[in-house]
Amino acid sequence: MAEFTGERLIPGEVDVDLLNEHMARYAFAARLARGKRVLDAGCGAGYGSAELAQTAVSVVGVDVAPEAVEFARRNYRGENLSFQAASCTALPFADGAFDLAVGFEVIEHLEDWRGFLREVLRVLAPAGQFIVSTPNKLYYTESRGEQGANPFHVHEFEFEEFREELLAVFPHVALFLENHVEGVTFQPHEAGHTFEVRVDAGEPAPAESHFFVAVCARRPQMGNPIFVYVPRAANVLRERERHILLLEQELATKDEWLDKVQRDIAQFDREHQKLLTMFREQQEALERSNEWAEELNREVQERRARVEALQAEVAAGQEAARAMAEQYAAKVRELEEDIRGKTQWARDVETSLKAEVDKQTAELVKAVEALHASEKELHERTEWALQLQEEARLLGEQVALFRGSRWVKLGRKVGLGPVVPAS
Repeated sequence: MAEFTGERLIPGEVDVDLLNEHMARYAFAARLARGKRVLDAGCGAGYGSAELAQTAVSVVGVDVAPEAVEFARRNYRGENLSFQAASCTALPFADGAFDLAVGFEVIEHLEDWRGFLREVLRVLAPAGQFIVSTPNKLYYTESRGEQGANPFHVHEFEFEEFREELLAVFPHVALFLENHVEGVTFQPHEAGHTFEVRVDAGEPAPAESHFFVAVCARRPQMGNPIFVYVPRAANVLRERERHILLLEQELATKDEWLDKVQRDIAQFDREHQKLLTMFREQQEALERSNEWAEELNREVQERRARVEALQAEVAAGQEAARAMAEQYAAKVRELEEDIRGKTQWARDVETSLKAEVDKQTAELVKAVEALHASEKELHERTEWALQLQEEARLLGEQVALFRGSRWVKLGRKVGLGPVVPAS
């Protein structure tokens, strides 16, 4: 189902009064549509085109919104009824293709409304008529109240401006004032076929009218009768009672909502007081922080002055260090020269020492070899001495045996045998 935005009316999704307001304009146009080729420019959901098709030879509904055209095609069908998606300022029809064109509540939506009027004039036959309507800017602005301007309207018209714009394109314009008025009907129980209407009306008041409706043509038009539309749901009091009931229900809902809002406001006030207390505490803390920041700023200024003084000292120290570094560099160069001389001397000494060491090493080798030979000789003589010692020991033992022999003792007593020394 198409969405009702407040600008594209969908039957069954709006209250009866609003639907009747729109249907009245199509009923007004249906009197002039009999036996004619009709164009419904800005047809919307298509319900008005279907109303015109009841008396017209053919009706073509045109709307710039494809979804509106699709809705109209699904919901309103007839052999003499068709719908097309097209712009009202660029109608896809030949010159003089229609005998009657209607454009209800369309012109205020268009930036190029003058182009729209010229385009309608182009597709009308020489004797064709154009019925156009628009809300009264003065009344409409007042009726919307706090809602403000209608976001779908590009340009709204007051009575004189509307008439001047139409006369700039169409030579003949008959203007009507559409108002939703209260009336009383006497309807026979058995349906009749004749109607009598009495309208007690004062002087027309365009500034107070709800809508302006104009019948435009190239040629002069005959008569401007008052037209009264009595819709099917015509028991105004009953409708108002139902409307009042709905309003009362809505009012009860709003009262509940108001009570809730008041409770919320009380809660909000309590929360607000808490926030105020927190804000005061934060403000005091902020003041303390500001005082601390000022003190800190003073310290920063003092330290900055000290830093500048230290920077000056550092600069002086750097200059002194640079001079000292130059002296050190000269001393280093002098030391390097001395080291190079000493290094050469050391190399020379190392060469001579190496030659002496080689000589001493050769002599040492010879001495070691001689020592080894002496050790060998000593070892041999030691073995010889040990051998002699062993032989002497054996001889000593033999001598001891000899001395201890009884034969030797006997011979000594008798003076015979060799004399053996005591040791």
